[in-house]
Amino acid sequence: MSNLFLNIDAGMIDWSRAQFALTAIYHWLFVPLTLGLAVIMGIVETNYYRAKRAFDKGKTTDRSVADFWQNAAKFWQRLFGVNFAMGVATGIILEFEFGTNWSNYSWFVGDIFGAPLAVEGIVAFFMESTFVAVMYFGWKKVSPGFHLTSTWLTGLGATISAWWILVANAWMQYPVGCEFNPDTMRNEMVSFFEVALSPFAIDKFCHTVISAWIIGAVFCVGVSCWYLMKKRETQLALKSIRIGATVGLVASILTAVTGHKSGMDVAEVQPMKLAAMEALYNGGTNQGLTAVAWINPFIQPDYEKTTETPLKVEIPYALSLMATNDPHGFVPGINDILDGYTTPDGRVEPSVDEKIERGKKAITALAAYRKAKSDEADEVALNTHLSILNENIQYFGYGHLRDKSDIVPYIPVNFWAFRIMVGLGCLFILFFAVILFASYKKDITTLPKWHYITAIAMIPLSYIASESGWLVAEFGRQPWTIQDMLPTWAAVSDLSSSSVMITFFLFLILFTTLLAVEITILLKQIKQGNVEY
Repeated sequence: MSNLFLNIDAGMIDWSRAQFALTAIYHWLFVPLTLGLAVIMGIVETNYYRAKRAFDKGKTTDRSVADFWQNAAKFWQRLFGVNFAMGVATGIILEFEFGTNWSNYSWFVGDIFGAPLAVEGIVAFFMESTFVAVMYFGWKKVSPGFHLTSTWLTGLGATISAWWILVANAWMQYPVGCEFNPDTMRNEMVSFFEVALSPFAIDKFCHTVISAWIIGAVFCVGVSCWYLMKKRETQLALKSIRIGATVGLVASILTAVTGHKSGMDVAEVQPMKLAAMEALYNGGTNQGLTAVAWINPFIQPDYEKTTETPLKVEIPYALSLMATNDPHGFVPGINDILDGYTTPDGRVEPSVDEKIERGKKAITALAAYRKAKSDEADEVALNTHLSILNENIQYFGYGHLRDKSDIVPYIPVNFWAFRIMVGLGCLFILFFAVILFASYKKDITTLPKWHYITAIAMIPLSYIASESGWLVAEFGRQPWTIQDMLPTWAAVSDLSSSSVMITFFLFLILFTTLLAVEITILLKQIKQGNVEY
């Protein structure tokens, strides 16, 4: 097993990573808008349902209010549908890549990783496909109440789908609920609920999904401001801006709160990721959070020779507070993690060199155990090897590392992506607050043109913030495919790099075409406006 992993073509590793990153980045262009627009269209149709009930019960004689909200719901649902279809197409390809490019990974932990993906496919996907059909084709075939329920269940299905995918991803970041079986050479699930309900998974889901609502809200506000700039669809724009800005402001604040909790999770189970995010070389107590610093985006710093980040401006005690909920808490730096450290409460963390040695002991003990079993050795010999394996199994993945520097992720990407994400998150809070205030206190239809252009420009910025968050999540845990368990180069399929390179460029062309098609259709629908079909 070890020799197979170490003899895989290095180019295959790089191209497999590049292809998976390409697919994931394109897929995430579609998913957050789906989740965000699901909330927007649900609220809009709820307003239609309430207006229609008021008309049916004789509380008002004006049917035009209900008609407006119905047309508005259909408008946002059309935009949702275009984006939803593209997300499904890229998501299917993403799951197939686990079997084609990452077969060692799939074989090693398929019993665990496959479970949430199977539930996602069986439950969430069928739920989405069922109710999305009712939502689009059931306006004149089912009651308004049932149609409203179908609309919300479509969004709920997409959210549940995201839940199971994020559970699978969170397990890769924080593997729980599993045990290694030396007889099958696989990690096997021992507790489904521990996997599905781990604190890391719950926090990751809340932070990711709520941040997706921001993209839906920014999109809603941006489209509405385009209408105001063009002096079209004024009523739709004004009502939608208020809904979008309200959802966006709430989501932005909640994203900051859940981001703090996610930061605590990372500090606990992925301290190297946090150190790379901060370019923190030597840690300690009372650590400040870096606001800005000079980190060359194209060069990995020499962390062993660096004691202080140049041109650093920090917020005192904020990193310790984010990581430990204590302004005086201890946060290890990159060199602390590499060399080993002792926390103020007396917990000793071994050096990476020691973990590598113990990982090699685990690999050697595993090989000896399997040989002894095939030779039908006595129970004493088997138990001896098994005992050594169990003592060192938590460092099994380290046995595949070549050098302790392997566990240091690329610092510039993590450092700058984290700041882009947080900085834009703060901008969105301000943006939604100003838009919401203006929509109620001012005549927003008479604002200068640059106000509307600014709102439209927020749409790509929201995607940049979201993708930056994923860059931190995935680059930050390198070199691990599964944290502390399976390095990236031990997870890929034994293929030629040329075959993956060809499919990389094919996918690049395909996904770029899909994105261009979606943007074209969305723009056409937006230009067409709020018309009834």
